[in-house]
Amino acid sequence: MVNSGTISFLAVGDVGPDRKEPESIFEHAAPYIREADISFCQLERILSNKGNLQVQIKSHHSRVDPANVSALTFAGFDILSFASNHCMDWGEDAFLDTIDLLRGKGIDVIGVGKNINEARSPVVIERKGTRVAFLAYNSVVPRGYQAEAGTPGCAPLRAKTFYEQVDWQAGTPPKIVSFAEKKDLDALVEDIKKVRPLVDILVVSIHWGVHFAPSIIAMYQKEAGHAAIDAGADIIIGHHAHILKGVEVYKGKVIFYSLGNFAFDVSAEFVLKDKGYQNMRERYPWDVDPEYIGYGYPPDSRKTMLVKCIISEKRIQRVSFIPAYINKYAQPEILMPSDTRFNDVVTYMERISKEQKLDVKFVVEDNEVSVRS
Repeated sequence: MVNSGTISFLAVGDVGPDRKEPESIFEHAAPYIREADISFCQLERILSNKGNLQVQIKSHHSRVDPANVSALTFAGFDILSFASNHCMDWGEDAFLDTIDLLRGKGIDVIGVGKNINEARSPVVIERKGTRVAFLAYNSVVPRGYQAEAGTPGCAPLRAKTFYEQVDWQAGTPPKIVSFAEKKDLDALVEDIKKVRPLVDILVVSIHWGVHFAPSIIAMYQKEAGHAAIDAGADIIIGHHAHILKGVEVYKGKVIFYSLGNFAFDVSAEFVLKDKGYQNMRERYPWDVDPEYIGYGYPPDSRKTMLVKCIISEKRIQRVSFIPAYINKYAQPEILMPSDTRFNDVVTYMERISKEQKLDVKFVVEDNEVSVRS
C-alpha cells in the first residue's frame, strides 16, 4: 500500500524554449513532468521584450519572446532557478520582467531578486503535509550580475582559480585549483542553516562547473556541494555545463553535478554563425551535425535525464534518474530500457563518475536508474 503522504519531486537541467509553438519542445516529456507533485528546471533564457543588451555580452540569443513561457506552463513546472550567467544579459528591466511573468503564471522563482535578501530567500512548497524548501545560487557570475543590498541580480557563489605547476619541466600542464569565495560560501551555509529547522526537505540548486568539457568537475564544486550537505541540504541539483556530469553520494545525500541541457533551442545554423559559439568551439571542439537542425550542441549534449526523488515520512527515500535523449528538433525524448540509448546514458554516467572518483552506484530498476552509495 502506498503511503498517502508520499510525494514525488522531479528535476531537469537547462531549459530555454525559443520557437513559434513553444509547447512543442515538451511534446514527449510533458506527461512525465506533470506526474510529479513538484517539478523543477533551470531557466537559461530571459523571457521579455524589454531591456538593452549588456556590453560584455556578445550574443543576442539569451532573450526570447515572452510567449515562450507557455512551454513551461504546458510542461507543468512548479518552480525554477533563474540564477544563471545570462539572467542580467538584457539589464534590470528584462530581468525583473521575466521574474514577474513567471510568478504571474504561478511558477515560483529562486536564486534571484530585487536585492540580495530576496535572491537568497527560499521558496517553500507544501504537498501532502511535507514542506520542501528550495534555494538557488550561481557560480558563473559576470561582473555586476550578483544581487546587492540595493540592486537586483542573482545569489552568488563565486569561485577563484589558481594554476599550480606540478611538473618542474617548462610547458607542462598545470593543476587547476579552485576555491569557493568564503563570503559567498558562508552565505550559502547561513541560508541553509536558517531554513533547515523550518522544513522537511531542502533542495539546493547551483549553476556551476566547467561547460562542454566531458567529465571534469572543478574543485570548488565538491567544496561547495559538501558544505551545503554538511549544513543541512538533502540533495544538490547542478546545471550550466550543457552536458551531463558525474553523480556523488556524500554522507548519504546525492549531488548531481550537472543535469545537462533538457529542452534548449539552439539551431545548428545559429551555432555555426554566432561569434560566441565560434569561440567556444575553438576551446571545446565539436562538429555541428547538420541533421540536428534545431540543436547545434555536441553529441554528448544530447544525453540528458530527469532526476526523480520519492519523499515519504518527510524524508527522501529513493533517488533515481530517468535517461532521456534530445532529438534533432531539440525535444527531450524519455527512454525505455529496450532503447539502446538508455544504456548509452547509463554507461556514460558510470564512466564520467568513475573518472572523477565519485562514490556512487547505479542500478537499473524497471524504467529508472536508482542512485546508491
